Amino acid sequence: MVFKVFYQENPSEIPVRERSKSLYMEAESIRQVRKTLADRDINIEFIQPLDEAHLAYEKQSEDFKLEQAK
Repeated sequence: MVFKVFYQENPSEIPVRERSKSLYMEAESIRQVRKTLADRDINIEFIQPLDEAHLAYEKQSEDFKLEQAK
């Protein structure tokens, strides 16, 4: 399953929507996504599972890059 992860680059600051970034990760569960990202210095705001229609829409973006969970 593919997940869209919304995050802030600086984990010590209060999240501000305008500074939110996102990445896409293929994993079996939200727990696996969190485990894979645990070593990164980011503040995870929300992890959203993507259905086929949403994934097709996101793939149209030039910023779409799919990462694999460990």
